[in-house]
Amino acid sequence: MLTLLPELVTALTVFLLLFTAFKVGQARGKHGVKAPAISGHPDFERAWRVQMNTLEASVMFLPSLWLAAHYGNPGIAGILGLIWWMARSWYAAAYLRDAARRHVPFTIGLLVTVVLAAWGLIAVLRAMWVLS
Repeated sequence: MLTLLPELVTALTVFLLLFTAFKVGQARGKHGVKAPAISGHPDFERAWRVQMNTLEASVMFLPSLWLAAHYGNPGIAGILGLIWWMARSWYAAAYLRDAARRHVPFTIGLLVTVVLAAWGLIAVLRAMWVLS
């Protein structure tokens, strides 16, 4: 069952991205910020930053997760992925309430991404070395 955690984390990440997009749309309507504007009411701007920051983080996180899962250990990579997803969810909720409260979950998510990226790179290099 742990071997399927990367798949679960990937699906959860897609839903987190959908949620952040929904929050932006909701904030646009509530505060009258017409597209394509990306500034206006502070609540809208926080929602937009949460969406963009989560999207940016996901672009680094997902390939790192999959490299670590495929060339390393999918169970451990999946557990780290769940930690990342929980941290990013916490980050989104905290940032939407008060931008100053986002630092701890941001740091946790970043550290997990760095660990997965380094682990994935080392695992790929090891696989290349073994195969050559």
